[in-house]
Amino acid sequence: MNNLKIIANGIYFPTKQVKNEELENKLNLEKGYIEKRTGIKNRYYAVEEKIEDMALKATKNLFEKEKINQKETNENETIKKDIDKEQKTKDIDLIITATTSTDILMPGISNYIQKNLNLKPCICLDILAGCSGYINSFDIAKMYIDSGNVKRALIVGVDRLSQVIDKEDIGTAVVLSDGAGVTLIEKDEETNKQKLYISNIQADGDNNEILTYKYGKKIYMNGKEVYKYAVTKTVQNIKELLNKANLNLEDIKYIVPHQSNLKIMKAIASRLHIKTEKMYADIETRGNTFCASIPIALHDMQEKGMLKPGDKIILLGYGGGLNTGSILLEI
Repeated sequence: MNNLKIIANGIYFPTKQVKNEELENKLNLEKGYIEKRTGIKNRYYAVEEKIEDMALKATKNLFEKEKINQKETNENETIKKDIDKEQKTKDIDLIITATTSTDILMPGISNYIQKNLNLKPCICLDILAGCSGYINSFDIAKMYIDSGNVKRALIVGVDRLSQVIDKEDIGTAVVLSDGAGVTLIEKDEETNKQKLYISNIQADGDNNEILTYKYGKKIYMNGKEVYKYAVTKTVQNIKELLNKANLNLEDIKYIVPHQSNLKIMKAIASRLHIKTEKMYADIETRGNTFCASIPIALHDMQEKGMLKPGDKIILLGYGGGLNTGSILLEI
């Protein structure tokens, strides 16, 4: 099994921000209701932007960050080497896009990114796995890397949820947001020590009617049932993952969950008997962006310098399907 390295992360949000006050006035809710129930103060709505353009802009943001990282690491290299490294930025073998709200089916969003960034011919996949889609995509990319067929992979999470929610439905209208997050990973050929990578990904369709979206209609969510699912299946999944790795929660620096709802994340932390600070949250200013939420969180954590080589983290996805997935990853 090959070691994995996260090279860079990129994000994109539409310019329109929607504050709680606007929604509380529109939905006739008391002041402070939304933050108390969800932990959210702000969310983003795309007005004219298409979902594929959001994904493209997040990928461009990632490439810019990778160039900056290369220059900071190699300040004394020659101009020729800088040109070679800029070319490496576009040397992608695999693009996987996770989404739930796409209206571009063929060619997919991954193909759109490849074409518009003039990337070399590569594997392009779009997958539908609910809010856990980024986790599935990450794990698929890792398996391709382990197969030897892929060295560098782009993992994209993007959703334009403002177009598929019932604006009068309190359960979804106050929570969901638009955004895109992208992660660039590659085979780590510099680290001799074997780095941990273990996944635990499952789907259980018995109760999947509690969270649904059919093309041309609106997202439906049974809030009570989703909460019950989210705070039980995720805890079970993480315990199974740790058992596979023969580790305890004390060995994990952070859990990086799908940013569903702050109450849900706090409940998961409580059931795992960990401090809430260990459960990373940025939902307050970002909202719930479905497939984009985990790569956005990873981006923010790296920008804040929270992740160091050797740190062990758990990426946790859960949602429609019902899909639940976790990855224990050593940075």
